[in-house]
Amino acid sequence: MESIVILDFGGQYTQLIARRVRALHVFSHVLPCRTPLADILRLQPKGVIFSGGPASVLEEGAPTCDPALFEAGLPVLGICYGMQLMGKLLGGEVTKAPKREYGLVDVKARLDAALLKDFEDQNACWMSHTFQVSQVPKGFKAAASSENCPVAAMENTEKRLFGVQFHPEVTHTRNGLGVLRRFVFDICACRGDWRMEDFAREQIRRIREEVGQGTVLLALSGGVDSAVAAALLSRAIGDRLTCVFVDHGLLRKGEFDEVSRTFERDFSMHLIAVDASERFLTALKGVTEPEEKRRIIGAKFIEVFRDEAGKLGKLDHFAQGTIYPDVIESGGALGSSVIKSHHNVGGLPKELGFTSLIEPLRMLFKDEVRALGISLGLPESLVWRQPFPGPGLAIRILGEVTRDKAETVRESDAILREEITRAGLDRDISQYFTVLTNMRSVGVMGDERTYDRAVAIRCVTTDDFMTADFYRLPYDVLALVSRRIVNEVPNVNRVLFDVTSKPPASIEWE
Repeated sequence: MESIVILDFGGQYTQLIARRVRALHVFSHVLPCRTPLADILRLQPKGVIFSGGPASVLEEGAPTCDPALFEAGLPVLGICYGMQLMGKLLGGEVTKAPKREYGLVDVKARLDAALLKDFEDQNACWMSHTFQVSQVPKGFKAAASSENCPVAAMENTEKRLFGVQFHPEVTHTRNGLGVLRRFVFDICACRGDWRMEDFAREQIRRIREEVGQGTVLLALSGGVDSAVAAALLSRAIGDRLTCVFVDHGLLRKGEFDEVSRTFERDFSMHLIAVDASERFLTALKGVTEPEEKRRIIGAKFIEVFRDEAGKLGKLDHFAQGTIYPDVIESGGALGSSVIKSHHNVGGLPKELGFTSLIEPLRMLFKDEVRALGISLGLPESLVWRQPFPGPGLAIRILGEVTRDKAETVRESDAILREEITRAGLDRDISQYFTVLTNMRSVGVMGDERTYDRAVAIRCVTTDDFMTADFYRLPYDVLALVSRRIVNEVPNVNRVLFDVTSKPPASIEWE
């Protein structure tokens, strides 16, 4: 299977590079930047891409790579920090830029630039750098420039070494995908014949290899990710898979019964459904800080899984449906900061007593998970379910979590989902849900003064869940949802609409 290796120097867009390459139907491996050359060559890649990163190549101990890589005969593309590292290691000069460049910057390419043939005269590119290559290494030539960056791209076509100071992988860069396409196809000579079915086969092979004749306990949340993980594991090891589905009292309306019925009846999986709502809600009493909520819920999940594993007897492996946005936001990727912790990120808790942790979706984005689910034969009704966080409604309730607050969110969310589906917008909006704010406001209902709660509506569009924009919900739909929530959900007299993008906000409120 042909592939591209991406060396991770801690850039926030590293996995986005991998995703863009996969969108070209070429498989991508993400490896730590210091991976030895022998390990890279063992994968037989057609080329290598260096990611960006937050460090400076001039710092002592800055992330680097095996310098022998440049003599291995493989095409290399350095992006941002990756270009600067290439410049420094090959004898060029890197200096602090006279003026930093952040955001969209016009870049002008040379007419003979091999990598930038798709560029227009003034091509808007996403920049994010303080340092830059001030003198290219021997054998290179400057391939593009901006007002403040004389070497916005460089190339050595003889050795097939290329660098760009901007980020072609982000959608903000006009013709950015064209840069990656030229590198992958024109320079690396990839065919582009990889499909999600290939990923499924490879993961099934790996699961069988790791599990052997052992057994697996899967933490099933009922969401898309864990459902696809369950299908993949079931395909690999059959009835040696046991799924534990925990009701923490913070599920969506009807979800516990629906998930239990679907997996037991439609997939014939061994499913254990556990009502642990009292345990979770008691532990959350009085807690208002979002990270503390997540920590408590994560700890309680571990307790429940440990208790259920004890009832089942010895099981060998633990599995969960972690995907890459979870890893990044929890600070689990090299160089990434903690935005919000996820209970399914952080390794295998020793107290569970399993020998290994299996996370077959850890390197996939949400849309890739859905594509994998379809390739495994899962019904679209399950694959296209709304994303649902592991902590459930707890992070859609601002302030203390109580049973009645959870019911308020549950009912308002059901109304929103029902009306969006009825309007035929459910495939247009990447994620939509309601949030119970921790504020009260004055209203008038039935000619009487009320002082009740405010519910917020959140609708976003995104292709990777790393950045997102709010969805422009039609006013008639918004008005209908608002009217129904106020009329049908007790103790709510005001509905708000969230019009914030990510960043600066996150998709979930907590």
